[in-house]
Amino acid sequence: MTSYVFPPRPPVSVAIEGTSDRFPVHRIYCVGRNYADHVREMGGDPRREAPIFFSKPADAVVESGAPVPYPQRSKDFHHEIELVVALGRGGRDISADRALEHVFGYAAGNDLTRRDLQHAAKQRGEPWDVAKGFDRSAPVAAIRPVSHGHLTQGRIWLKVNGTLRQESDLEHMLWKVPQIIAELSALFELRPGDLIFTGTPAGVGLARKEFLKAGDVVKVWVEGVGTLVNPMA
Repeated sequence: MTSYVFPPRPPVSVAIEGTSDRFPVHRIYCVGRNYADHVREMGGDPRREAPIFFSKPADAVVESGAPVPYPQRSKDFHHEIELVVALGRGGRDISADRALEHVFGYAAGNDLTRRDLQHAAKQRGEPWDVAKGFDRSAPVAAIRPVSHGHLTQGRIWLKVNGTLRQESDLEHMLWKVPQIIAELSALFELRPGDLIFTGTPAGVGLARKEFLKAGDVVKVWVEGVGTLVNPMA
């Protein structure tokens, strides 16, 4: 029997809609710059800039209903609504035309971001890790299994305290789910349990200086998937 110097933490997992089973999380991959309006909002040009990839630790997952504490070392805390893809099969160099065979299901997610730390990292030419991969930065709702169908379009929106902040349609993603899976599998060996946050539309709060604060309630809705709600503590 293996002996540990201290007790290992239990596996990170996400609820699965309609069952008591759990989805064990392996890794969290994220796509940046995947909606043209958000690329422009961030000062980029969607005609020249392909989406980029970054990651969050698996234990950044927060379930719907659980509070999210205001993160340390930030005064500019932003929400980012996203469709999340949950993989049930892994592989390398997966072709786009077979990529959907690897999908277990879909969920609503929120890519929480310390925007001030992200801007500082960009200005210094440094990675975004501290801006994106902090504690409890990846709220995810229960996963709806793919037996309900794949998603190519559908309205998505995010509200803070009942006020609409972000709204778009999945059909506006620059890279679609099969392309994202194919490209990621050319960079990493994907595994069952991987979650992929597929990017956010405009409205993250830059233009209106609308930062998240303690006491806010954030509600995310993705058509055909469901709702994610988290209070900011």
